[in-house]
Amino acid sequence: MLYVVLALLLVAVIYGPQFWVRYEMDRHAADRPDLPGTGGELARHLLDRFGLQTIPVEITAAGDHYDPDARAVRLSPGNHDGRSITAVAVATHEVAHALQHAQGSRLFDIRTSLARLLGKVDKVAMVVLVTAPLVMILVRAPGVLFAQFAAVLALLGIGLVVHLVTLPVEFDASFGKALPILQQDGYLHPDDMPAARGVLRAAAMTYVAASLMGLLNFLRILRR
Repeated sequence: MLYVVLALLLVAVIYGPQFWVRYEMDRHAADRPDLPGTGGELARHLLDRFGLQTIPVEITAAGDHYDPDARAVRLSPGNHDGRSITAVAVATHEVAHALQHAQGSRLFDIRTSLARLLGKVDKVAMVVLVTAPLVMILVRAPGVLFAQFAAVLALLGIGLVVHLVTLPVEFDASFGKALPILQQDGYLHPDDMPAARGVLRAAAMTYVAASLMGLLNFLRILRR
């Protein structure tokens, strides 16, 4: 019974943030004709306002994000064309990342460099993991197999570091930049700020959910 309870708690800890983020986003995604513009229009306005006219605002199916390599703000169709609290808050959050980049945020640069490294590290880790049984058959040396799995764990552990570095970057984008812009500059009515704050919190917590999933995968491989 204790193991069942612990398992349920682990599932709640791992998957709970994902469900909460999705719930918070959907909760405030209702169309608001009274808002002055869509998420995409606000993103364009803010980029121009802060002197970032060369950064385009694009529609993507890959999820809302700022691409530091292409220097582009990319929004999902619902947030680009939507006129809702979620669309406005998410668009401002992604513009905040563009501001971090333009202002030379050291933490943002570190996160970006680690994310690029992570893509290569994941591929190397999977190659080492997949070829481990073949190496064991050919070499017949348990020490070599142990060394391979140790290398895989070390490589995958880099992913956890990337997510840890990501969290303060995301919270700064939401609460250090996006929230003051929406609140102090009057882009939303004061009555809408609690909802916007909730969406911005969810936008930042998206990477908490990613961190937990990374930890789950890490522990799963460690167990095997």
